[in-house]
Amino acid sequence: MFGEHRYSVRTTWTGDRGSGTSGYRDYDRAVTIEIDGKPALLASSDKPFRGDPSRWNPEDLLLASLSECHLLSYLHACVQAGVVVVGYEDDAAGVMVEDGRGGGAFREVVLRPRVTVADASMTEAATAAHAQANEWCFIANSVNFPVRHEPTILVAGAS
Repeated sequence: MFGEHRYSVRTTWTGDRGSGTSGYRDYDRAVTIEIDGKPALLASSDKPFRGDPSRWNPEDLLLASLSECHLLSYLHACVQAGVVVVGYEDDAAGVMVEDGRGGGAFREVVLRPRVTVADASMTEAATAAHAQANEWCFIANSVNFPVRHEPTILVAGAS
């Protein structure tokens, strides 16, 4: 089944300190991201860019999107392969490089999922399912940098 899916989000800058953007140091990078029916997400720029480190920043959100998309695609791939996943955690990391002209780009993202499967006989298929998940991940297919995978497969109850 093919389809077109549309998404919308409202992003509101809440960082006017009274003088707007009269100078680089004169405004806060506070942002509220809202989608109807979902809790608001408090965001900012990253700390090196005068942001609030207690809030989500665009780089965090990109990394989280890649990690979650792979997780959801992977679970689907495992169902199709007959692999029973009973646990999944990912310690994802990304590298962004500034270009010296005020911009920059991610160089790569590495996903490090630790997957626990129900039985040792499933480990090979569980490992292979990561390739299928990568093919299905909408977000990974939308970025122009490599998204690598370094999975670890564990077996439930094994010591």
